[in-house]
Formats: sequence, structure tokens, C-alpha cells
Amino acid sequence: MKTKTKSISKHTPQRTCVACRTVSDKRELVRLVRVEDGIAEIDDSGRKNGRGAYLCRRQKCWQEGLKGGRLERALRTTLKPENKKRLVEYGSSIQGD
Repeated sequence: MKTKTKSISKHTPQRTCVACRTVSDKRELVRLVRVEDGIAEIDDSGRKNGRGAYLCRRQKCWQEGLKGGRLERALRTTLKPENKKRLVEYGSSIQGD
């Protein structure tokens, strides 16, 4: 008697970078979440409550996402200058192309 072996592949969630529009695995991108008072925070756990948006781990995507207002549009908020400054600093510290 033959037994069938099923290969069960685990579903990996896909998300899109708001700057370059590249679709990648959720864990390969950085999630930003809008919390109270329209402040955007980096969500390392990927589980914080609030509206989220994703950026690649590349400085170019962070520059485009923050400069062009794409991140603000995705989060449906207006970033305050000090909040934007913190995110720019985080983006410039990313090691990548």
C-alpha cells in the first residue's frame, strides 16, 4: 500500500514597500505604524495596533518614502518634523544600497 506524502508549505505573508512598490516577505521589510496623535513608530515585532506601512531595508527607499510623502499617505497622517527627523535618522543608519 502506498502512502501519499503531502508537502505542506507554510504561507509567508507578502507586503509592498510604499517607496519602490516591490513585493517581499513581510519579515524582509520594516513596518511602521501610526499610533496616537499621528506619530509614526518603527514596529520591530510587526504586531503593534494601528495603521501600518512597510519600507525596504534600503536607504534609497527610506529617502523616497519620507521625502515624497508616500509614507504619510500610506499611514494617512501628517508627520511632525521631530517625528520625521527620527525616521530619517533610522533610515540613514540602515546598512544597504
